[in-house]
Amino acid sequence: MVTVMNVFRVTLSGERIIEPMLALAGCAKQQRIIVAGAKSLELMFELERRGYVHAAATANCGRPARQYDAALIDWRGRTVKALETTLVWLDGFLTAQGVIVVWVNHQKPAELDVLRSALERHGFVTEGKTVDQDGCALLARRREAKPKAAA
Repeated sequence: MVTVMNVFRVTLSGERIIEPMLALAGCAKQQRIIVAGAKSLELMFELERRGYVHAAATANCGRPARQYDAALIDWRGRTVKALETTLVWLDGFLTAQGVIVVWVNHQKPAELDVLRSALERHGFVTEGKTVDQDGCALLARRREAKPKAAA
């Protein structure tokens, strides 16, 4: 008698969104990444599993010292108003060239404009966007970190 065992793997919600977020941010495995949101620990463990050894969640990120190159924020199901508090808090953790990727549920165009406005109020300029079946993400960079055009 042969026994066949079905092996299946549960896909965590963070696992589905991490790849598009990393691609949008252009993160390298040696960069320091901070993750925020309700599933921040799940995202951090997924980053570590993929070889991003300098990942930290907001629960274990230490003191703000402008030490992180990217912030990945899982903001599904939350309000933009609440995001603004997180943006203020994250400001002290990001380097001058640091980027933010905010993942949200599928939004109406007007709601994405509100998100862009919130990022701009906090000194960020949106530079990219990705959309898939799990939601969408916006990439933002510090306004002062944008390269200056040659005269």
